[in-house]
Amino acid sequence: MSHLQSLRSALEYGFLNDTQPTTELLKPKLLTNDTSTNVLSTLLKELLSCQSFCISVAFITSGGLTMLKAALADLAARNIHGKILTSTYLQFNQPHVFEQLLRIPNVEVRITAIEGFHAKGYIFEQQHYETLIIGSSNLTQSALKTNYEWNVKLNSLQNGDLLKKFKQQFEHVWQKAMPLSPHWLDHYAANYMPQTPFRQKIAEQQQVYSTISPNKMQQQALQQLQTVRDHGEQRALVISATGTGKTYLSAFDVQQVAPQTLLFVVHREQILKKAMAQFKTILQLQDHEIGLLTGASKQSDCRYLFATVQTISKPDVLAQFTRSHFDYIIVDEVHKAGARSYLRVLEHFSPKFLLGMTATPERTDDYNIFQLFDYNIAYEIRLQQALEEEMLCPFHYFGVTDYQQDGLVINEKTDFNQLIMDERINHLIDKIHYYGHDGSETKGLIFCSRKEEALALSHALNHKGLRTIALTGDTHIEKREQAIRALEDGQLTHLITVDILNEGIDIPMLNQIVMLRQTQSSIIFLQQLGRGLRKHPSKSYVTIIDFIGNYKNNYMIPMALAGDYSFNKDNLRRHTMEATYIKGVSSIHFEEIAKKRIFESLQVPSLITFKHMVVQFEELQRRLGHTPLLVDFIKHRLLDPHVLLTKKANYDEFLCTIQKQPSTLSATAQHLLTFVSQELINGKRLHEILLLKLLLQTPKLSKRAFQHLLVQCQLQSDAETLTSVENMLTLKFFTNPSRQKYGHISLLLVKEHYALHPDIQAVLDDKYVHTLFVDVLDCAFRNNEQYDRNPFTINAKYSRKDYCRLMNWRSDMSSVIYGYKIDDATKTCPLFIRYHKDDTLNTAVLYEDELINTHELKWFTRPGKKITSPIENRIFYDDSLTLHIFIQKDGAEGADFYYLGEATPQATNIEEHLTENKSGRQVPIVSAHFTLKNEINETIYHYLTTN
Repeated sequence: MSHLQSLRSALEYGFLNDTQPTTELLKPKLLTNDTSTNVLSTLLKELLSCQSFCISVAFITSGGLTMLKAALADLAARNIHGKILTSTYLQFNQPHVFEQLLRIPNVEVRITAIEGFHAKGYIFEQQHYETLIIGSSNLTQSALKTNYEWNVKLNSLQNGDLLKKFKQQFEHVWQKAMPLSPHWLDHYAANYMPQTPFRQKIAEQQQVYSTISPNKMQQQALQQLQTVRDHGEQRALVISATGTGKTYLSAFDVQQVAPQTLLFVVHREQILKKAMAQFKTILQLQDHEIGLLTGASKQSDCRYLFATVQTISKPDVLAQFTRSHFDYIIVDEVHKAGARSYLRVLEHFSPKFLLGMTATPERTDDYNIFQLFDYNIAYEIRLQQALEEEMLCPFHYFGVTDYQQDGLVINEKTDFNQLIMDERINHLIDKIHYYGHDGSETKGLIFCSRKEEALALSHALNHKGLRTIALTGDTHIEKREQAIRALEDGQLTHLITVDILNEGIDIPMLNQIVMLRQTQSSIIFLQQLGRGLRKHPSKSYVTIIDFIGNYKNNYMIPMALAGDYSFNKDNLRRHTMEATYIKGVSSIHFEEIAKKRIFESLQVPSLITFKHMVVQFEELQRRLGHTPLLVDFIKHRLLDPHVLLTKKANYDEFLCTIQKQPSTLSATAQHLLTFVSQELINGKRLHEILLLKLLLQTPKLSKRAFQHLLVQCQLQSDAETLTSVENMLTLKFFTNPSRQKYGHISLLLVKEHYALHPDIQAVLDDKYVHTLFVDVLDCAFRNNEQYDRNPFTINAKYSRKDYCRLMNWRSDMSSVIYGYKIDDATKTCPLFIRYHKDDTLNTAVLYEDELINTHELKWFTRPGKKITSPIENRIFYDDSLTLHIFIQKDGAEGADFYYLGEATPQATNIEEHLTENKSGRQVPIVSAHFTLKNEINETIYHYLTTN
């Protein structure tokens, strides 16, 4: 189909007949910021592939502009330019927004003085057409992600009348508009009348007279805490992301419990004093009712005591209090409670209720915080949920490229002198200025990898005009607090540290976090990111700038941002390709080279060692208080059971290895668990799982009853599918080596009815085996949720063996499929394509399969084939064959391929060529163009085609 035909079909679909087949890319669309898509993701996709762009918006905020900066940086690297037309209408646009626009090298900006200018439109010149987005969205972070907006997305050829009129209008206003320049900005800033101070004054006045009350999340947490107490429990743990109001929550709970006496314990006086002030406000306490117990203050004779752990843990101080002195004890930052000082305090007292609060309960030592609180997790709110509920300041994260030049790439082994070389310092400053921050003054925090780097970096940045100070473990606490005050007062632009400011500090004004070290721990990554997430009137968002070098652990970045600790490489690729999982107006962006480095870190055979798997197992065991099942890992978004089972054949084997003792299971039980663990847990077909579940409940099941259930579940129920299911569960589908691996067992008796084989039924009478068996089936059910009811789900990943099974082939032919194979019984043929070839192929010249666009594929046969070769000729001209396209980026992706749907060959676009094999001999090869039935997802298309 030509581009003109594609556009015609899209316009017919949009304006004449919504049953008209068309390509997703060209469909007219209404963009409203619903759950499936938002204006921002649409703009970013258009920028990704455009050759130029024009944007006309009345209003621009720092947050809205920042969301586009990574995409604009990638365009600048490709020498692609654009225009932005905006206004001074109502003096909405703040001077620092224009200052940021001046820093974008590939964007020309002009400002119109038209009174009432309110036009909102975005035009993108693509290779064969142009895209117009017109509607209600200005360039603000809310308009691009969360506000209810109406925008229409249309596509047109250059000669289309509507597009021409829009471009003429844009050009008409553009020619009369004033170019943005430093001189113009100086004049605008001098005459600008800011609105913020007035709004801020009103907000402050409201705070004086309003009553502080629990927010939605805190109300739920308070109910859960009361439920814990109603069940007779005396201890509970609250896990809450930094900045979500843990201290306020604890004060509200004290308010509802109304204890006679209270002890609040934490490790830092700064946190303690702030908590004390919040409690005093919420509970309306008199001065004599509240006291501070620290190294410098000994106010212990009061109802509500706030103490540093360092002071109250001293034996002579503890001796002043009886075990039952405090009715209610709160331990903040309780993940530190494994320390001896905390334990001494907790062992001394026996309160009516003990509350622990933390953002990160996971500890690097073996101490079990969950056990300390009797495994009572009253409430848990993590980063994603807190952002969705607008409890935190939104953030815009940028994974940017660290300095590289003449073969030098920053990695784990980079010499110290190269880290602080002048060229890298200039690179860092350029990126820091480019991505900027909200507000007129920088309030930044820089994390680097070592003390020496922090000191040298501070010196170098100060020499370049920034105002920084390095804080290390050697820096006295008073000097740290002085530095924080200097940052808040505007005397400093940045504090530089290694890790002493990861937690326990409160600088709500922070508007920029810079990460200059590799991510070795997702916990530390989130702690450092969380430093900027407290809300403050001076900022509407915080900028996170993460300099990504060539580090082995780069995959931990999407892991931490998405909260996905499955170690599933496909999940992490998906989180990196398109970060639509982040809630609210926050956003995540990776520069193209930085994204490539994350993909490269995923090319290792396995992301996790068995030793690290054991650590995850023990962490989950500590949380639950008992041995976890595989499904528990899924529930808690930890290690993917499928990944775990790449190291051990089944979960019993995993547990026995940890316990360092042999399995007590019979060979049949071991083979059964291995079979379901290796073949069924992925959940790619539900039929076998349903049948086994049913046969655990009833001794017999007729084929008709099973077919009826499949129909009810909207699953395929034809005779061929049932035969395939039977072949799987009797092992007839498998090759002899696989049958041997599974002990030649048969799970199923197939007669007029289905029944479990007596040998299988016998081993399932063992409660332990039954539990592990059902656990695998439960995992498979959960995994199946990501798949459609059809045999294949577009954009999901499948192996050659998966194809044979799901297409109802009589046996596993995966070892002889190579790139393609026809199955005459089902009249199906898969094409498995490795997009970026390597030198293992039997040709001297690596022929290149190519995705021409999102709906057309150029494909090559195996070398030595002609158009008239029997199999190839049927692929090209046998209309009864169904062709399925599977593509993987390269060999590092293992056995799985993205499923792109069915395809039909273009009969007029099939050619024979000659290529040279490795022996130097010329051999024939055939290329053919295919039209894909389903348009390729743009994100996956970009991922596959980018080398």
